[in-house]
Order: sequence, then structure tokens, then C-alpha cells
Amino acid sequence: MASTTPLLTLTPLILLLLSPLIQAQTAPAPAPAGPINITGILDKGGQFTTFIKLLTSTQAANQIENQINNSNQGMTVFAPTDNAFNNLKAGSINGLTDKEQVQLVQYHLLPKFYKLKDLLLVSNPVWTQASSSDGGSWGLNFTGQANQVNVSTGIVETQVNNALRQEFPLAIYQVDQVLLPTALFGVKPPSAAPVPSSKTPLSSSNSATAASSGPTSEDTKSSSGRINVGVGLVGGLSLFCMGVLS
Repeated sequence: MASTTPLLTLTPLILLLLSPLIQAQTAPAPAPAGPINITGILDKGGQFTTFIKLLTSTQAANQIENQINNSNQGMTVFAPTDNAFNNLKAGSINGLTDKEQVQLVQYHLLPKFYKLKDLLLVSNPVWTQASSSDGGSWGLNFTGQANQVNVSTGIVETQVNNALRQEFPLAIYQVDQVLLPTALFGVKPPSAAPVPSSKTPLSSSNSATAASSGPTSEDTKSSSGRINVGVGLVGGLSLFCMGVLS
């Protein structure tokens, strides 16, 4: 009996030491993270109703979620607040065509994930989802220092504020102005002046000159014909009278 006592004493100690290992082997694995829902993130922000509607109506929300869930580049979104849209001139958004509304939303999206500090290191202009192959007038310019970052479109400039999300593959930053691209809201080039007609109408002075220049050759021919007819009639009557008298 005395020889078994140490073994009985050690058994609970061994079980206690092995318990974490046993629990780790039997605990269920953590569930994989679900797909990112951008409209859900914005909805929690509480002041992005208009931007959510545009993301939905233009199908941009689906495009964003497909890209961030199926690429290694990620995406950066600049979300204007409802006040930003309310401060626009009346009809600014509703006056755009469906295609232009898509371009406006895409102008607020960068096809790459950027932390706030990284935006100070980019080469301007930065391409957006609306950019053509050369960037064109659809690029954004970033300036600032330390933790302050400003974004400019050439029409408006505003500070990049609160980060609603800043974790790869999606970064969402609040902006207090709608980013208006020059391609849609810039000064339109003047329309070309109408080309004058090659046919110049006869002016009143030319008409007066023509009237005062005397009879034309056609008028002369007509008058000459009438004179010849009159002479012929007189000669015929003379001969007739001479015949009667004889």
C-alpha cells in the first residue's frame, strides 16, 4: 500500500498539466471570417445614407466586395457624408446620367489598399476606379503632413477624416465634401462658332447698283424687236394704200 501512494499523488498533478493540451486538441477551430460588407460598415457609421444609395443603385457595392474578396490589392474608399451631398448645388447628382453616376462613385474608389499614412507617400495624381489607362482627369491628389491628409480633385479640396475601417483588404475614410471630378463638373469648353455659308446673298447696295446700271442686253434685244415689228407694219400699210390708189 505504501508503494502506490506516490503514484496516486502524482496522477492528479499530471492530469492538471495535460489539461490545456487536451482542451486545445478537442476545442473547435475558429470559424473563418465572413465576406466584407461595405454597406453594412457604412450603415454603422450612421451618416452615409446617400452614398449607400449610390453604391447600391450603381452596383458599385458588388464591384467593391468582389474585388476585396478576390484580389490581393484591396481597395480604398472615400465616403462623403450626407451633409456633403446636401451642400451640393440642387440637381447636381440627379442631373447626371446613369453612366456619369457610376463614374462619380468610382471616382471615390482607389483600386488599392492604403493606410492613411501611405497616402502621403503616393505619386500624384493617383488613379481611381474611374481612371482611364493614363489617369486623365479622373485622378486624385494627396497632400498633408503627420496625421493630416488632404485630397484634391482640382475643383474641391477636403481633409480625409475618420477611418471607418483601416484593415486590409479594405480601408474606408470619411470625407466632408463630395469629390467632384473635373471631367463631370469642370468648366465646359465653348462650343464652336457656326461656319458661315459659302453663298453670299446679294446686298441691297448691290441690288441698287444693278438697277441703276441701265438696261441689260436682254432688255436691248426686246426693244429692238419691237421697233422692227413697228417698221414692218408701217411699210405694209403704205404698199396697201398705193395699190388701192392705182
